[in-house]
Amino acid sequence: MTVGLATPAFAQTLPNHTDPSARELLPSVTPIPAIRFLTTADFPPFNFRDGGGELIGFNIDLARRICAEVDVACTIQAWPWEQVADALADNQGDALIAGLALTPENGERFDFTATYLALPGRFVTRLEDAERFDPAQLADRTVAVRSGSAHATFMQRYLPDVATRAFPTEIEALEALKAGTADAFFGDAMRASFWINENLGCCGFAGEPYFRPALFGEGLAVAVPAGQDAVRQAIDWALVRLQDNGTLDELYLRWFPVGFY
Repeated sequence: MTVGLATPAFAQTLPNHTDPSARELLPSVTPIPAIRFLTTADFPPFNFRDGGGELIGFNIDLARRICAEVDVACTIQAWPWEQVADALADNQGDALIAGLALTPENGERFDFTATYLALPGRFVTRLEDAERFDPAQLADRTVAVRSGSAHATFMQRYLPDVATRAFPTEIEALEALKAGTADAFFGDAMRASFWINENLGCCGFAGEPYFRPALFGEGLAVAVPAGQDAVRQAIDWALVRLQDNGTLDELYLRWFPVGFY
């Protein structure tokens, strides 16, 4: 059985989703005095409050680096998740950096920058099985998945001959792998990376990352009010600069100790 599913990943591959053509976009064509970022405080490790109440996370650091690159003033304000999109639509901010899904419905309300981080699916196995892992050899194995997830759908669609065992949560599915009641896990690589970081002596990623936007989503991008091209282009330009100068790699390695690419 041949499974041609993904873009290859080599060792500690770092994310690179920025559009090189954005280098030609000069934000100074339409100057912007500041970028008012909106976010939430309930999406660790992207945007959340630490023990002292300070807003921190990958997205928070990225927003500040974007403003520094464009050389404009920057504010970051946290809103409840159920209100933050409406706040952006009501001009309470210039950009939303909080993992808003790139759905057709949101596309009618907002414009989006280039994706700055995709969230692939990945297999996790016990360490002794990781080096020789081959998805084509899973026919007599059991793969743990979260019940009803897009990753369970992926297994049914692309590896229908592989037995899967569904669990209510990803953590329970990963714990089944650790306990030996499943031979592998397939699910969201970002969330799995934090579990692996707590179980380094047991398990690790195996094989390649699988990018399937139709199933796993387009990834993370910054939303701006529709028609606000100056802000969107400034952010896209900054993202390319931050990729080129290594800042995006630095932030990725800081916030994701076990890389999921």
